[in-house]
Amino acid sequence: MTPPVRNRRRALVVGGSTGIGRGVADAWADAGLDVLVLSRSAPAGAGADRLRWLATDLTDPGRIAESLAAATADPLHAVCYSAVHYGDRRALFDEVTEAEWRRQVDVNLHGLWSTLRQAVGALRRGDAPGVFLGVSSEVVYNAGPGRSGYAATKAAGAALLDSLAQEETAETSGRETVRVVQALPAGMVDTPGIRRRRPDGFDYSGYMAPASFAPLARELAATAGAGLHGAHLVVEDTGEWHPVHERTPASQSRTLSSRAGS
Repeated sequence: MTPPVRNRRRALVVGGSTGIGRGVADAWADAGLDVLVLSRSAPAGAGADRLRWLATDLTDPGRIAESLAAATADPLHAVCYSAVHYGDRRALFDEVTEAEWRRQVDVNLHGLWSTLRQAVGALRRGDAPGVFLGVSSEVVYNAGPGRSGYAATKAAGAALLDSLAQEETAETSGRETVRVVQALPAGMVDTPGIRRRRPDGFDYSGYMAPASFAPLARELAATAGAGLHGAHLVVEDTGEWHPVHERTPASQSRTLSSRAGS
């Protein structure tokens, strides 16, 4: 890992080499933050040279503890948890292996808990409130067939962040030191993880781009989430966002026609 840039606000993105996390990481780098990415693969492509990277496997307890200790040694201004394991494919409950379930728990839930355990303290040490952005999913509101593990772990993660948000209030802690925001895409997002589950020649033209999260990420970098603490936000492909209670995102679940899944 390259050393942090001195005299710049620091940000951490767990799962920031691709997908929504990469969209957030690029936006925070655009805003002048010194961004460290924790992920298994290194960020690549345009803008990757602006991101620091530390190889981290969220299923390796020793490695994630070591990486998070290094990432949170200095005060942080912003943190995003975007790491996710969807599963190899959609499958009915009795077809899902214990290994697959444990990987979803490790990445979608325990990785989030581990990050919060370390990062909240680093966010509190800053000279202004810090912001934690959790990347949520419509499955939190629309559980469906073939996604039991994904739905369960994402819903648990959302509840974990809601609980923390209620603790991090001026009424509870004496002052608002960490603002917690959750955001989810209004539709499917074109990411490498999704592409691995789609057939060759699939048409992604109707999918959102990770960069749709850039306007919200820039807003959070500029304001540290002022006015958005505890919010659940739905991000549209245009980059606009609205509270989830105003319009719940459409379900991406579908009936599985056979026990083979898809």
